[in-house]
Amino acid sequence: MNILLITQEDILAGSTYSVSYLAKGLQARGHMVVVAARPGSVLEQVLTGSGVTFIPFTIPSRFHRQSVRHLAQLVRQHHIQVINAQSSKDRYVTVLARFFYRLPVIIVHTRRQVSLSMGGFFQNLIYVRGTDKIVAVSEGVKRSLVEKKIPAEHVEVVYNGTPTEKYQHLDSVVVNQLIKKFSISNSDLVIGCVARRKKQDQLLRSLDLIGRPVKVILVGITEDDELREIRSRWTLPHQVFYEGEQVGSIALHYYKVFTMTVLCSTTEGLSQGLLESMYLGTPVIATAAAGNLDLIKPNENGLLFTDGDLAGLASAIRSVSEDSSLRQKLISGGITTASDTFSIDRTIAHYEKLFGQLLSSRKFES
Repeated sequence: MNILLITQEDILAGSTYSVSYLAKGLQARGHMVVVAARPGSVLEQVLTGSGVTFIPFTIPSRFHRQSVRHLAQLVRQHHIQVINAQSSKDRYVTVLARFFYRLPVIIVHTRRQVSLSMGGFFQNLIYVRGTDKIVAVSEGVKRSLVEKKIPAEHVEVVYNGTPTEKYQHLDSVVVNQLIKKFSISNSDLVIGCVARRKKQDQLLRSLDLIGRPVKVILVGITEDDELREIRSRWTLPHQVFYEGEQVGSIALHYYKVFTMTVLCSTTEGLSQGLLESMYLGTPVIATAAAGNLDLIKPNENGLLFTDGDLAGLASAIRSVSEDSSLRQKLISGGITTASDTFSIDRTIAHYEKLFGQLLSSRKFES
């Protein structure tokens, strides 16, 4: 198959890496893969040297006429059979290009987060009539789409996966440097999160309820006024370190110095950060919401807490830090979950099968 993956996202986040894993995985299976994304984007950087064809492609707005024409030219030039759109601008432009230029292509849109803004006749028309299938990265994302009146049969769940090879180059020197940087001792309780701004304030608000000093390492964000104000009200000598954005190969090392990972997001499709933490043997705690419910089985591979329940979050943190048998159970269960149930090979095989089925059932000629 000739496959085009298109996205306008340009952020250092799990969604970007998920697209790169899919592109490289499909290419390795013998398909011709083209990725169209913003020039100089993070995605372009991570695909360099992979063998995947990268084409600079910028979409200024959803209905940008020149982008629609450019996409049609790209499809014809590379004999594209399947377009997998990854963001909202891509969805509109791909649907318009197929309609106005009569392109003989399959369109699949991947939805990676819980739908908050979707809805209404026109958007649903684009989603349902304009695409051959919508991929939701978790049952939680699918539920949010169905609640917005998208027919359940038009949505297929394809879980995100995590590739084992990215963990093979962890450097113990880097880990030791981090331990030294944060002055971490064996007795320290170190709570970490590798994510963009996703309700990290809840974690900081819960710290005094834990009953002991805590070190918090937040990778992916910097301190803002809200977080600074929370810190000013602590009654215990907690420490928080803001590490800002880190490339994926560096960010992975942080999990090795965390006692546990806490994710407070309520719109997560299926968190790469949680999968990474699980794979590397760091227990996870997350909100009982969206894709976290697909990923975490309480007391088996992680713990869940109710959004906004700071006492419940603090209790979960104490359980992981104080109950060694529970901690070991969560570590073992998490490793199995990340390496088997949510392996990248399963993800790629599912996409490959879906694309093939849609192509075989289409009514136009190849």
